[in-house]
Amino acid sequence: MSTPLTVEKESRMMSATLRVLNGIERAGNKLPHPFWLFVFLSAFLMALSWLLATLNVSAVNPADNKTVVAQNLLSADGLAVMLGDAIDNFATFPALGTVLAVMLGVAVADKSGLLAAVLRRGISRVPARWVTFALAFTGMISHAAADSAYIVLIPLGGLAFYAVGRNPIIGVIVAYVSVAAGFDASPVVTPTDVILGGITTEAAHTIDQSVNVTPLANYFFSLASSFVLAGIITLVTETLLTKRAKSMPIDDDADVGDLGDLKLSDVERRGLRWSGIALLVIAALVALAIIPSGSPLRDENGDLDFGPLLGAIALLIGVAFCVVGIVYGRIVGTIKKSSDVPDFMAHGMREMAPVIVLFFAISQFLAYFSWTNIGTIIAIKGAEVLKAAGITGPVVFIGILLIVTVINLLITSGSAQWALVGPVFVPMLMLLDIPAETTQALYRIADSCTNALSPMSPYFVLVLGFVQRYRKSSGIGTLMALVLPLCLVMLVTWTLLFLLWWALGIPLGPGVPVR
Repeated sequence: MSTPLTVEKESRMMSATLRVLNGIERAGNKLPHPFWLFVFLSAFLMALSWLLATLNVSAVNPADNKTVVAQNLLSADGLAVMLGDAIDNFATFPALGTVLAVMLGVAVADKSGLLAAVLRRGISRVPARWVTFALAFTGMISHAAADSAYIVLIPLGGLAFYAVGRNPIIGVIVAYVSVAAGFDASPVVTPTDVILGGITTEAAHTIDQSVNVTPLANYFFSLASSFVLAGIITLVTETLLTKRAKSMPIDDDADVGDLGDLKLSDVERRGLRWSGIALLVIAALVALAIIPSGSPLRDENGDLDFGPLLGAIALLIGVAFCVVGIVYGRIVGTIKKSSDVPDFMAHGMREMAPVIVLFFAISQFLAYFSWTNIGTIIAIKGAEVLKAAGITGPVVFIGILLIVTVINLLITSGSAQWALVGPVFVPMLMLLDIPAETTQALYRIADSCTNALSPMSPYFVLVLGFVQRYRKSSGIGTLMALVLPLCLVMLVTWTLLFLLWWALGIPLGPGVPVR
């Protein structure tokens, strides 16, 4: 039982937390849209490149012992790059083609109703004692649906808890944190894997042109993280949040929704069963295709690590999503004619329009950053400082983790943030003999855990609205008191998992060493 002193202490801590968050919100609101942020950064880069080139700033790249000199974007050659290569910069941006190929398939699976059915199936018909873990792990799976996961899973979380006689507010919080704070962890390959891999590849090319970071680069780590985070969410919820929920009963006239929304119909269950069979058939066909040593999906040495299979993984993922979506849609009736499939794809591309617009600005900035050699010089100098100070491994990891975690409170777009810091951190750590895939895995942690805390996220207000459906007196303080413990424990636990993974030398993905 809480004493008056304990309550007063918690109140002071919450007030201090809210003041910090209010300050973050005010600062974040002054930031421009990520598109304009990269436009302004490009303009700043022009001025900086002129200054560094005038000062003859350079560095020796230890990878090839060649001198890297800062180049001026405001020179004749620089203007030719900015004007003449603009279309090529956009068209050859590594994340563009791969993410569009994946999203064509994801759009079919989404619009056919398959993804929503999978999420509902994941949290329905589970014993009451397992509902928290089932909801949390379903949140990890939901990342395949990208931002749609927020819209689908958060209300279902409230329904799932209410259906087993528990406080639906806690169900909403568990669903929200699972999707937001665990955004870069999933047992399945997601569009985020594709986007991050493309940007990481571009950043790594400043040091080594042979690096190719595929969507499977962090799969083993992401798979393990999804189970660990679901377990941590369950532990904190059952030991702490459930106790707090006793002081937050729902209103007598609360809108508890329709429990029928949580249950699957017979035809939906049949659709899921056959789409699952279709997925197994696809996996079997791929397995049969790669078994022969002379398979065209292997490289010239018969190796799969860097063979055509991994090069085409984004296309295979897109095709898999498309096929299972079609099977499900045909059975449940959401796909009635062949033209529905390209219509769903087109609808998915319309939803991708904001990302494509952002990619245009990002691709130009990255091209400028690469051409000026500023990123390479910063990375080389930074690596030299760290080596001279004897700072390597875990200390570097923690430093980068803290920096990106703070940035994530202000810039909630994962791709925009990685495009900003990746071109520095990836090559810098490569010069410390830390693979690009390892830096990307570290970034996944920092890009996720504070998502649920950031008032800059549009879903922060959305989840507050769902909480208020059950208890009208709830405010930001209520939301923060429930979300903050989960996010902090997830950040610490996920970081410890990464450090243990690195210490044991466990591969991050197929053929991808952690160090």
